[in-house]
Amino acid sequence: MYYSEWCGFCHRARALLDAKGVEWTGIDADMTAGARQEMVARGGGRTVPQIFIDDTPIGGCDELYMLDRDGRLDALLGLAGAADGGATAAESGGDDRAGC
Repeated sequence: MYYSEWCGFCHRARALLDAKGVEWTGIDADMTAGARQEMVARGGGRTVPQIFIDDTPIGGCDELYMLDRDGRLDALLGLAGAADGGATAAESGGDDRAGC
């Protein structure tokens, strides 16, 4: 997850992943040299958070919560009891759309 400490949407995305017990990798887009450029190159989003599950860009906080509401997030995260397997790690970063 590419994030900024000041971003409320980043905190909401992190809280959802934490509540699901998912280990995730965070990259502070403000404090890590070159992180914003890397984030845009990886997924195209220019604002934080930008979230990646197994290197696949899923968008930002809104998209993360939408996947959860639709019952698809657990499978993407590879959580036990999910209908099918999926990713086992989540990373987040910026999103060009409005946040959660």
